[in-house]
Amino acid sequence: MTSTGGSTRSPRRLSGTAATSAALVAVTALLSGCSSGDGDNPLDGGKADGGTVVVGSNNFPESILLADIYGEALKAKGIKVTYKPNIGSRETTYGLIKNGSITVLPEYNGSLLAYLDKKATPKTAEETTAAISAKLDPKLTVLQPSSAQDKDSVTLNAQTAAKYKLTSQSSIADLKDIAQDLVIGGSPEFQTRHQGLVGLKEVYGIEFKSFKALDAGGPLTQTALKQNAVQAADVFTTDPTIAKEKFVVLKDPKNLFGFANVQPLVHKDSLSQQGVDALNAVSAKLDTETLLDLGAQVQLDDKDPLDVARAWLKSAGLA
Repeated sequence: MTSTGGSTRSPRRLSGTAATSAALVAVTALLSGCSSGDGDNPLDGGKADGGTVVVGSNNFPESILLADIYGEALKAKGIKVTYKPNIGSRETTYGLIKNGSITVLPEYNGSLLAYLDKKATPKTAEETTAAISAKLDPKLTVLQPSSAQDKDSVTLNAQTAAKYKLTSQSSIADLKDIAQDLVIGGSPEFQTRHQGLVGLKEVYGIEFKSFKALDAGGPLTQTALKQNAVQAADVFTTDPTIAKEKFVVLKDPKNLFGFANVQPLVHKDSLSQQGVDALNAVSAKLDTETLLDLGAQVQLDDKDPLDVARAWLKSAGLA
């Protein structure tokens, strides 16, 4: 179903308690190597009407929240919007925005560049944007990046950090002699990405005992790390559960995970200049502290991301 002024809520917009409950039901099967799914396709519902902007998101809570922020900012300018939330990983969503099924997608500049060019080593956010633009499909463009950053990380649970005397001042390099005793978890893609196990081996010389395919820094990963089913995991650095569960994020001195500024990726023929201006205005106001606060409202306080997005846009003078 499409929306022409309002928004269609989806049962896939899980947050807080709902997402955690679903995770607890599924985590045992996943950790034992099994998986299940209902076969739902987030793109079901047909194509949007002419002139409607389709805002998509990847399959983790912060991406859904950012998509809601973008969509509601566009709607505040009178632009018709429909949402396609929780689609999947970048390996899926990049193809969908390239073929025009999605108009706007929240992205992270360094992670997008690593997907487009595994050998890129930009030194600044500006170099990152320039390198992305050189590699993007010509139908696509990136708009202004925000100062808000959310990186992938190697994060330990409290008991593992205590066992090996590692702290938030320790680095990924400190795992070199102990990684073979640790199980690491993350999204399936983390196993094959340069900003993942491939880069950890090439850049830091680290190989873990084994890998558990979970989700993209979401409730499955958080639960597995908390319960010590994995001792290390890819957890996004703005995740509020880091502080809540006393997880330890290791430093990345070799900058494997690069820059990770939030930045809109756009199918450029499908978004008006008014829409471009609206999204650039969001980027100008969004910083890391704000992103962490908004994420905590969704993941810890169990608020609907759409409500959180609307409230922030109003407070920022963008709606």
